Amino acid sequence: MKKVLRPLLLAAPVMLGSAPHAVADHPATGLVRTVLQSTERFRDPEAAIAEGYHPGPSCASGPEEGAMGVHYGNESLIGDGVLDAAQPEILVYEPLPNGRRKLVAVEYLVLAEAWHASNPEPPILEGQLFHYIGAPNRLGLPAVYELHVWAWKKNRHGVFADWNPQVTCEYFAP
Repeated sequence: MKKVLRPLLLAAPVMLGSAPHAVADHPATGLVRTVLQSTERFRDPEAAIAEGYHPGPSCASGPEEGAMGVHYGNESLIGDGVLDAAQPEILVYEPLPNGRRKLVAVEYLVLAEAWHASNPEPPILEGQLFHYIGAPNRLGLPAVYELHVWAWKKNRHGVFADWNPQVTCEYFAP
């Protein structure tokens, strides 16, 4: 399984009072709130690495407007066939001009075969339906279900869109 997952290894809320707020100054609710609360500690990429997330070799920019960023994948979470809102399989960082990386999103990802071994329907997490990506795909993985959550950086295409026009890979350095 690890050999199959290897190709994949590819920001911050405003706190007002005691409730986390999304980047657009609207109260965070549902899955966005869960992401903000459960990934606060990963604003520092070193904390993510210490907990088993590993940066991919590239910055994902693609055929649509904008980019995704550098994906830090946790292979044990990707391969377990389970989705947990408080434990995203992938953390997404945007490279900054100063050489640092800023947490901008998370990506939930489950191998389709592993998911369907115990679930007849496609995954839904806190009301959000996942996107199906068949194989072959840019990830180099078998068919997967995935869902991005742009909790840490505004995305004019929507919180659950794959690509973010406000993200750039211009400052990426491996």
